Amino acid sequence: MFENWVIHALSVLALIFIFVVGAIAFLAVVLFILDSNQRHDAVRRNYPVIGRFRDLFIKLGEFFRQYFFALDREEMPFNRAEREWVYRAASGRGNTIPFGSTKILTQPGTSLFVNTPFPIQEEDREPSPPILFGPYCATPYHAPSFFNISGMSYGALSKPAIRALSMGAAKAGVWLNTGEGGLSPMHLEGGCDIVFQIGTAKYGVRNEAGLLDDDKLKALSENPHVRMFEVKLSQGAKPGKGGILPAAKVTREIADIRGIPKGEASISPNRHPEIYDVKTLLDFIERVRAITGKPTGFKCVLGSYGWLEELCQAIQARGIESAPDFITLDSGDGGTGAAPMPLMDNVGLLIRESLPLLIDILTRYGLKSRIRVIAAGKLITPSGVAWALAVGADTVQSARGFMFSLGCIQSMKCHKNTCPTGVATHNKRLQRGLAPRQKAETVAHYARNIIHDVETIAHSCGVPHPRRLSRQHVRIVQDPQHSIAMSDMTRPAE
Repeated sequence: MFENWVIHALSVLALIFIFVVGAIAFLAVVLFILDSNQRHDAVRRNYPVIGRFRDLFIKLGEFFRQYFFALDREEMPFNRAEREWVYRAASGRGNTIPFGSTKILTQPGTSLFVNTPFPIQEEDREPSPPILFGPYCATPYHAPSFFNISGMSYGALSKPAIRALSMGAAKAGVWLNTGEGGLSPMHLEGGCDIVFQIGTAKYGVRNEAGLLDDDKLKALSENPHVRMFEVKLSQGAKPGKGGILPAAKVTREIADIRGIPKGEASISPNRHPEIYDVKTLLDFIERVRAITGKPTGFKCVLGSYGWLEELCQAIQARGIESAPDFITLDSGDGGTGAAPMPLMDNVGLLIRESLPLLIDILTRYGLKSRIRVIAAGKLITPSGVAWALAVGADTVQSARGFMFSLGCIQSMKCHKNTCPTGVATHNKRLQRGLAPRQKAETVAHYARNIIHDVETIAHSCGVPHPRRLSRQHVRIVQDPQHSIAMSDMTRPAE
């Protein structure tokens, strides 16, 4: 009886095996015919079936490099060590590591903070004071934090991601920049301070012609949570090109918020048609400020910078009150959901060069105390934030750092609507993985830990709070045996 059962089972297994082998063989023949006759891929045409493995290995390669082969400090745009620091900070696990640093401290350009033999003790520490934006506005803004959330649109990011950022920002006492995609109910859900970004397409405040609608702007400014307005000229990932939201991400709700057709790719103009020189830039800023009564500035990534000299001269001619209330400076290696590779890789100055340059120009014209400077662009760790404050930035903001705090794993799928963590997708199944209330806690943890660790650096340098950091507290490595004080490298011209 048992032998009969074994023979029967083996017979079934043999039939299954024959069926599977036959199916594989049949599929191989079909693929062979298809590959041999297609004309768009030379490798598959010359090596039918086998050539398909090339595409498979290319797609799998990025995952194998990330998890198995790349060293902690090798990956781009953010390496594993940087991401792991953010994950620890967001989870509330702290920043303690064992044995020694894995950072190459002898590499030219590395910033080293100059510690004092007499660091600030616990009882002598001071909280960083709020900073005033818009002293000539009807409704100025006292920003409580030197670290905030940079522009990320609803559309580029998912609904649960924006909800988590809003609630987390409120818990940590930091502002949330809307990005150019307009103001959504999710931005307001947490009750945090909001910086409304006016992109080149004027999403949320546009008329049928795509120009600024004064009535819509006025109505939006009456929301007490909207504290400032940022006119976006350019961003680091794509200077000279407007925002790109693929058609797959333009849902009915997003289309209504932005004022555009559903299901069509949302491509912003490469500049504001109303702004074509420093005069019209100041005119536009004054128009927004007059309508809203709130601080208004602009965002840009520097390339050429002679126009900044012209801007400062125009402000001096018009009067100090005509100045933008702030300038948000993005880095040429900034991030985005979708951008052309030639722009992302090759255009725009990096924040390490452009921030000292901007600060020096404003200082030379006596405008540094009038125009606040917000630094952005890959500043996701305490050292980067402390460096920017030491150079002269008034505040720092980050987008991708907060994306990591939401659970982003740098899968590089932002533009495909297939983000596996639910951060940058409108696929409901994938969004399910992001629980907004729980992630709001990780957002707040990350912000608080950045602030705490920047304070730790400041106290080590002998100053009571981070806003007291200056260029004399930083040295820049020139070679393995030599560094130079940053205060000697970049000085305002006389």
